[in-house]
Amino acid sequence: MIFKPLASIAKIVAGQSPESSTYNSTGEGLPFFQGKADFQDMHPTVRMWCTSEKRKEAESGDILISVRAPVGAVNICNQKSIIGRGLAAIRPLSELDGKFLYYWLKANEKKIDALGTGSTFKAITQDTLKKIEVPILPLDDQIRIAHLLGKVEELIVLRRQHLRQLDDLLKSVFLEIFGDPVRNEMGWDKPGLKTFGKISTGNTPPRNDPANYDGDFIEWIKTDNITRDAVFVTSATEYLSEVGARKARTVTNGALLVACIAGSIESIGRAALTDRTVSFNQQINAIQPGKDVNPLYLYALFKLSQAYIQSHAAKGMKKILTKGDFEKITMIKPPVETQNEFAAIAEKIEVLKSHYQQSLADLESLYGVLSQQAFKGNLDLSRVCMPDSPAQYASSVSQGDQSAVPELVLQTLPAIQLPETDDSLAALENAEARKALITGWLEAYRAQLAETPFSLQQFMELAQNRLAELHLDNDLVMGASDYEYIKTWVFEALAAGTLTQVFDDAGNCIKLQAAIEQSPA
Repeated sequence: MIFKPLASIAKIVAGQSPESSTYNSTGEGLPFFQGKADFQDMHPTVRMWCTSEKRKEAESGDILISVRAPVGAVNICNQKSIIGRGLAAIRPLSELDGKFLYYWLKANEKKIDALGTGSTFKAITQDTLKKIEVPILPLDDQIRIAHLLGKVEELIVLRRQHLRQLDDLLKSVFLEIFGDPVRNEMGWDKPGLKTFGKISTGNTPPRNDPANYDGDFIEWIKTDNITRDAVFVTSATEYLSEVGARKARTVTNGALLVACIAGSIESIGRAALTDRTVSFNQQINAIQPGKDVNPLYLYALFKLSQAYIQSHAAKGMKKILTKGDFEKITMIKPPVETQNEFAAIAEKIEVLKSHYQQSLADLESLYGVLSQQAFKGNLDLSRVCMPDSPAQYASSVSQGDQSAVPELVLQTLPAIQLPETDDSLAALENAEARKALITGWLEAYRAQLAETPFSLQQFMELAQNRLAELHLDNDLVMGASDYEYIKTWVFEALAAGTLTQVFDDAGNCIKLQAAIEQSPA
């Protein structure tokens, strides 16, 4: 693989900071980007404009790279703009595809950050930036790589969006049933937390006795295991022995662990449930709920009340919410029957979230593997199609321009409908029993394709949507066994001749198409 210094394949424009008197937030002049704080998933967001005549400009399509702490983050400029000294604009020349460069820089952000110098504020010099060696592949291969990574990244963005929507749904359900938990406009009882269950503060068995830590009898949870988006605490990295467990504070399944000592106020009140027996350290207060408190309700209550909880913490250098102060915090406590109604809905939402979270993790892993293989020259690009049009390529990963993707699909794909079914919910919940239904849907899908290529992804999406429509109150999800069965059907259809392989000259790849059935003479 050939490598060339960045300066030989792109023009680099160093930003500079105009006089602050030329800044405005009213839209006068050009958008002004100052650093990573303006970056989003792919394109920067405009927060400031500038009217200065003395300026450095970036063009639409330039790669913006952060050159001052933090070093190495990248975005694609989507409009003519002014850049401050925290950024440089990289304008690819003819042998370099802009999105290929964007993804390569993104994959190498940590390495580029390591090139920065400065003890207080790390920065990378223009000379260092110009000398960065970039792999040069044939232009078509660069486009294929960027298009492939863009498609995976688009799915990652959509999965994250789905997870945010599910969080919003959970919040809206809570507010619909209980109202605002702080204002308590519905007038629920609002006692102190000590009435919600047994409250305990964790501890650290003596470190000077190795016997406390020389086994894996029980997990020892720390605040790092209480993450912002997970309902349950993550797996601990440190364990206690049976000896250590006898000196520790423990809780069982269904307890709520709450971060109550932290370096920043933002971490106070972060909460997660336990789905197993664990021990925990002194930075955590735990509530083992009583019979009149549903754990999922308690979790959602804390999730929506974090700012309120933070207001009770000590305001010193170290943010602390003592057990005594924690117990006195008053929170709404509706009847447990109402809590259980909410929890039944929340459980379904969390099941769906767990599927999306696993899908997100799989996609992120796939993205990492593909980018590594692509930039090392180990990815077989013969099966990666060229984008059908520049418009499709340009919009393939843009979160801001996602509307272009459905529009393109509507132009190229026929409207396909999968038939209804009389199968019961119990049958649909069984992967083995679903095979007959999926077979019928596959045949219906193939019959409606005409000359449109067979798309496994499109079929999976259609089938998943159909399942959701058939049973709105249940979260039926296509799983790995369904996917494997569909692949088997495809191979059998190829063998039977009902699907055929067609070489696409424009994309230099093989596509699957439904075989044209001959009418009887």
